Amino acid sequence: MSTGLEFAFSSELVALRERARRVAEQGVADHGVHFDCWLNSHVPEFSKVLAAEGFIGMTWPTEFGGGGRPAIERVIMAEEMISVGAPIGGSWFADRQMGPTLIAYGTADQQAEYLPGMLSGDTTWCIGMSEPDSGSDLASLKTSAVRHGDEFIINGQKIWTSYAALADYCYLICRTSAEGPPHRGISEVIVPMDTPGIEVRPIKDAVRNSHFCEVFFTDVRVPVANLVGVEGNAFKQTMVQLEHERGGIDRLVSNRMVFEYAKSLADTHDRLVRDEIASLEIGYRIGRLLVYREVLKQAPRGFSAATKAFCTEHEQRVANFAGRVLGADAMLDTPWSLNIVYAPSYTIMGGTSDIMRNIIGDRVLGLPR
Repeated sequence: MSTGLEFAFSSELVALRERARRVAEQGVADHGVHFDCWLNSHVPEFSKVLAAEGFIGMTWPTEFGGGGRPAIERVIMAEEMISVGAPIGGSWFADRQMGPTLIAYGTADQQAEYLPGMLSGDTTWCIGMSEPDSGSDLASLKTSAVRHGDEFIINGQKIWTSYAALADYCYLICRTSAEGPPHRGISEVIVPMDTPGIEVRPIKDAVRNSHFCEVFFTDVRVPVANLVGVEGNAFKQTMVQLEHERGGIDRLVSNRMVFEYAKSLADTHDRLVRDEIASLEIGYRIGRLLVYREVLKQAPRGFSAATKAFCTEHEQRVANFAGRVLGADAMLDTPWSLNIVYAPSYTIMGGTSDIMRNIIGDRVLGLPR
């Protein structure tokens, strides 16, 4: 009889991982490899495959059409998808954030209208959060939504809005009141992207991706019924969303393919190279444990900031390792070298590492400001 602790996954979770890997590999065979696939792929056909497999809304309550499965199962599924570059981006934000937010704060009418399209993979959502002068400091946002009868009239600008050019809906974080402290008066409103007055300008980044967009709102009218939760109290709702966003497996394995490729080329006769590979493998294990703490609800409030900081900095260490292994070839125009160029963004998206450390000090450690 074993007297040690057993950290292995159950046979059911192993079977889930194998099934997810088969679906992911078929998705790659059908639609190609997508680097940073949770953020940089939009293949509606594969979103419908994910829906048919029950891989969208896995953790949502069954009464809302979800699978009612433990969060660890979604982590396992997502890791397999992202590790091989399957095109999961079209359903990612809706599955990870928008659906759970509507379940927690939305009205029955909103849930009935929007959740089915998310679960079927038929709708794509973007998140209107960052602004030119308001990135990690969400409380400073200026995009306004002013009540006029039974409508909000929205004016302002968002930036770095992934999938805005392809999305059916924008989950907009906006200001409905300028009174009180900065974090007061912030609301969340659902905005159909075909509403008159919306202009979307894709931003081509350094590696020629165009998923980031600028979005301009000029006298955009949406029903007050599209308000999610309590008007003026969305700062807390958004912080809950960011816990989902910052503590996920996507923050660890976005460039896992690059690591595997570099490892296959590395001179493992060199002890220093072997040491670095071992260090990076250990980093993956630590990162997974941090993510598992999040999904098993073993982490204190705000700890997702630590998870995000460690995991995204690990991804940058992976890119640095790959650059050293590739040497001069890292200067060529290849998917591998482009990913190395893209890596600095990992510690910026979703909140910079400096902001994450401030959150750790303030909310987790209780240090004085």
